Amino acid sequence: MRTRLVPWLVLGLLLHLVAGAIAQQQPASPYQLAVVTDRPEALYTVGEAAKFLVTLKKDGQAVPDAEISYQLDKDGMPPMDQGALKLEGGSGTIEGKLGEPGFLLCRVSYKTEEGDVIRAVAGAGFDPLKIGPSMPVPDDFDAFWAAQKARLAAVPMEPKLTPVNSPQEGIEVFDVEIACVPPRPVRGYYARPAGAAPKSLPAILTVHGAGVRSSSLGGPAGLAKTYQAIAMDINAHGIPNGQTKEFYDALSAGELKGYPHFGREDRETSYFLGMFLRVQRALDFLTSQPEWDGQVLVVQGSSQGGGQSIAAAGLDPRVTLISAGVPAICDHTGKAVGRTNGWPRLADVAGKPDPKIMEVSRYFDCVNFATRAKAEAIFSVGFIDGTCAPTSVYAAYNAWPGKKQIINEPLMGHSVSRKLGEVTAARIRAQIDARK
Repeated sequence: MRTRLVPWLVLGLLLHLVAGAIAQQQPASPYQLAVVTDRPEALYTVGEAAKFLVTLKKDGQAVPDAEISYQLDKDGMPPMDQGALKLEGGSGTIEGKLGEPGFLLCRVSYKTEEGDVIRAVAGAGFDPLKIGPSMPVPDDFDAFWAAQKARLAAVPMEPKLTPVNSPQEGIEVFDVEIACVPPRPVRGYYARPAGAAPKSLPAILTVHGAGVRSSSLGGPAGLAKTYQAIAMDINAHGIPNGQTKEFYDALSAGELKGYPHFGREDRETSYFLGMFLRVQRALDFLTSQPEWDGQVLVVQGSSQGGGQSIAAAGLDPRVTLISAGVPAICDHTGKAVGRTNGWPRLADVAGKPDPKIMEVSRYFDCVNFATRAKAEAIFSVGFIDGTCAPTSVYAAYNAWPGKKQIINEPLMGHSVSRKLGEVTAARIRAQIDARK
């Protein structure tokens, strides 16, 4: 069964991850520089020494007496330690510690005889399950979002379903537009098994990573087929689906360029307000369908989609399971306690946190949404993720109050975890099988 279930989930997560963020991709070189921790799991206790093992080869052979440069830092933040290490027989060891829960990164580089610089990075986690929130949930967090949901509920959904050709036999697919709070509606592709009985099907929503693109048609169609579910994939911006690459490129370079920071000075104008309300509206649409079983409601996504998945569960108690791959939009206020914050560094101005924006960012922080969630959760985290820092991911994960699992990927950057796809597939199936 696994070989049938997993590909659609992995593909869905892969399609919506931030493009171009795969860690440690380097142009072809005869040199191979690598650094790993002395423990495969890369986990340590606070105050314990982690050993980073460095190797350098050229055409598969150890480079003798080479000198590499290194930097140790707290997941991109001070304290930092820099130095040089002479490798004996092409290898050497660097040690580092952390005095608090978090992640220590070891970055190494080597200047080749040809003048090129090659780099590698490894991460070690120190008691990551003890990473707490950088700031508390705002006192009026629930009141603010209750008011926003009431504003949304006052807008009739008025869904428009336009049939499109389905890539899956027995599955109907529609291009859907659903009215939402201004300025944009929800737009996505909705798929359902033809002729399904009322109250018979689970529901699955897929949300997108950062960028500007159409919703996926094949993703929800495949999920609907695999699980006999109603499934929908919505794009992050409420923009038309199925347009040309040039259409989305123009939006990305023009109207939506830099969108994560739009309106960030005020919680009533933050771009994430509209994005999160579109997710809520998509859930309202799915749960209003006569085929929904009233029991299983899944939200999945990676990066920005992972953050939206967390927000979905915090906003809507009907959500029963989320899958959040390397989630973004977490721990915006991390720099208030001397640690890095996750994408999109919402409160940073010229690299420094702005007090006013930081206060606004707390209403759109998925660490805070996590505290309100009732669903089961599966997270993935890359220990060398420079986009969604592992400290920010763990801050959200540790805030989750219910059943949860995190997939640690010590050698992964901002990428898709195949294991996350496998675990998610199994948990969706388990929730479906457990229906009464």
